[in-house]
Amino acid sequence: QVELVETGGGLVQTGASLRLSCAASGRTFSTYTMGWFRQAPGKEREFVAAIAWTGTSTRYADSVKGRFAISKDNANNTLYLQMNSLKPEDTAVYYCAARSGLILSLSQNEYRYWGQGTQVTVSS
Repeated sequence: QVELVETGGGLVQTGASLRLSCAASGRTFSTYTMGWFRQAPGKEREFVAAIAWTGTSTRYADSVKGRFAISKDNANNTLYLQMNSLKPEDTAVYYCAARSGLILSLSQNEYRYWGQGTQVTVSS
């Protein structure tokens, strides 16, 4: 069982940066593949980034590649998403998720555990 709690969202202007954190409970955090997803109003939830349990492999949506960076601290059971050069289209509720296995899946259906989400709003 893994419980996930996201923090770090907020209201920022275009071009600003934010760092989201996802605190995980459970001793097996280090063995899970972790991901970030987001859902904008009126849209389906979409993949943002994923990281292997080792932290050595990452995958990003094309829309955030070069601006966002995913990382994890296994010692502190925390997942991060550093978001730079934010745009209004990044406005969404951001969720962290966890799945067992090695595949950095883009599909939300592959992730078993989810946090409650944190709101990110980017004003123009």
